[in-house]
Amino acid sequence: MSLDQTTFFIDGDWAAPATGDTIQVVSPHSEQVIATVPEGSNADIDAAVAAARRAFDSGPWPRMSPEERIEVVQNFSNLYAGKLGEMAELISTEMGAPLSFSNLAQAPAPWMQIEAFLGIARAYPWEETRAGSLGEVIVRREPVGVVAAIPPWNVPQFTIMSKLVPALLAGCTIVVKPAPETPLDTYLMAEMLQEAGVPAGVVNIVAAGREAGAHLVAHPGVDKVAFTGSTAAGRKIAAVCGEQLKRVSLELGGKSAAIVLDDADLAATMEGLKFTALMNSGQACVAQTRILASRANYAAVVDALAETVSGMAVGDPLDPATEIGPMVAQRQQERVEKYIALGQEEGARVVVGGNGMPDGLSSGWYVRPTVFADVDNRMRIAQEEIFGPVLSVIPFDDVADAVRIANDSEYGLAGTVWTADVEAGLDVARQVRTGTYGVNTYTMDFAAPFGGYKSSGVGREFGPEGLSHYTELKSIYKP
Repeated sequence: MSLDQTTFFIDGDWAAPATGDTIQVVSPHSEQVIATVPEGSNADIDAAVAAARRAFDSGPWPRMSPEERIEVVQNFSNLYAGKLGEMAELISTEMGAPLSFSNLAQAPAPWMQIEAFLGIARAYPWEETRAGSLGEVIVRREPVGVVAAIPPWNVPQFTIMSKLVPALLAGCTIVVKPAPETPLDTYLMAEMLQEAGVPAGVVNIVAAGREAGAHLVAHPGVDKVAFTGSTAAGRKIAAVCGEQLKRVSLELGGKSAAIVLDDADLAATMEGLKFTALMNSGQACVAQTRILASRANYAAVVDALAETVSGMAVGDPLDPATEIGPMVAQRQQERVEKYIALGQEEGARVVVGGNGMPDGLSSGWYVRPTVFADVDNRMRIAQEEIFGPVLSVIPFDDVADAVRIANDSEYGLAGTVWTADVEAGLDVARQVRTGTYGVNTYTMDFAAPFGGYKSSGVGREFGPEGLSHYTELKSIYKP
């Protein structure tokens, strides 16, 4: 597949753009242009929504049985399984994720979502009869309509699939607006959808920037918006959807805490934190970038974390040995560097890293993985989402204080506790106000709901709960 593209995927075919505007996809490693694709305008968004609207209002997809839709989505899943390596390398190329992470999560996890949602859909109560007070009631779950799906650049297929698959299984039609940094993977996805037998207009894909994205959110032909991205953008989207009484689900930012109790196996904890705190080079909403350690054990945790982070390989994302790749764009590199400087201004101590290019690298949007000690939870580096490989180690007095610090955040997305006592860990997990939590691990199980408390979002993805977001409930009263 050529990386350069000249069309959009609209109404089941490859459609010419309305304008000559283009997006240059730049490698975060080489800083060279690797592909050019068309940039969607409002007119392209209008065409995509019109196609989705026709497919929903008069096309076969919403009128198929759930079993018929499941069969088509299963075809898509089978095709996707054969493209995992190609998809992983493509995402690493366009946005800089280490290939090791892409082979673990960027490609396999989306496919695992498809399979999980297929299992959920097969057992889902699409129509059930209940005994009511005045007779039998039929309760139906019908498709919500035309969905606007807006994923971010950090895990593009992962965040598309959490919207696309439940929407398809529910009988919705969809317009996907990929981020301008990561349009390439959606072309490969569109080829698979087309081959799988998804009818024309059911899925439409237009890569574009913020202006076209705002046009899509406010479009009167859209019934629901599903967004993953920053909390600031989520607030704006929620305001528009609230004004229009449009359905909306938002998966937003995080500033999650990993609580290291004194009885934790430090070596195992550090191995776990390499993933939970620094996955995708720190460009992950669930990254646990606040590391909480007791005052008695603080120095040992700081030293162990410093040794772990300093030993991580930084470099070319396509090198299988790389553990930390570049930031997605120069603006993101600059953002992270500003926070590193800010942390020092606030009085935190750099133990590992700091500003400047990592050793051995002269180009690319890299930052040095950085560990801060002597961090107060009120500091901005402890309160604001940095979205890069920057960790803050914060001391606590006792377990109750650790829970208080973990909850002292506008976010509530994820978290972990590390301990030899699983029951004590579960007790901590029940007290921290986040949508997902792990004891001695962190993962997402696609059979269970994922989402956040507070400013981390509205609604849930995955599990039956994620599928329900793409349905409307109808009660039919029988005489």
